[in-house]
Amino acid sequence: MKDDLIIAMADLDEERALALVKEKLKAGETAFEIVEQCRKGVEIVGQRYSEGIYYLSDLIMSEEIFRGVMEIVEPHFPQEITEHGTKIIMGTIEGDIHDLGKNIVTYLLRSVGFNVIDLGVDVPPERFIKAIKETGASILGICVLLTFCIGSIKKVVDLLKETGLRDDVVVVLGGYPVNQLIKEYTGADYYANDAARGLEIFKQISLEKDKRR
Repeated sequence: MKDDLIIAMADLDEERALALVKEKLKAGETAFEIVEQCRKGVEIVGQRYSEGIYYLSDLIMSEEIFRGVMEIVEPHFPQEITEHGTKIIMGTIEGDIHDLGKNIVTYLLRSVGFNVIDLGVDVPPERFIKAIKETGASILGICVLLTFCIGSIKKVVDLLKETGLRDDVVVVLGGYPVNQLIKEYTGADYYANDAARGLEIFKQISLEKDKRR
């Protein structure tokens, strides 16, 4: 039953979740399928938190379970970069240390063969620019949860323009507070409020880049 892992994640049942992941890998389920089930479970945790059923400690617990699951699943990600191998720089913007959403998107992308360089959290605008220059990445994913950090995202886009990189880099924003207004204010190209939509956007960008090659 494909819902069993979703339920275990949603119920914060770490022992069962880890056991199910091992069973599913042995049964031939793909890394992407497993990460996607975990994503749905974590999403339910977030819903329960917003409804007052779960508390902050439960959110932290869900993140720890997710990390444990990924330690098991990550060796089963594609070992070679596939047709979706466009390099992507990911990171949570300076001043913000939230990384659960970023991590879920990163693992989803890697599970289907994307080459993701994760800079972590509290990343200064200059660090994003440096990473793009060092790697030649053409897609930049910036995550944010705290609204007072939005100004730093605009600085990243401004620096891309100043360094002559803007036309070569697609900027994608992710996080609960982002919307069309924030996209326009920062100068980003796309935005997503959830991991599933984020994955769709990155696939779309990659396909468009492939067509132009």
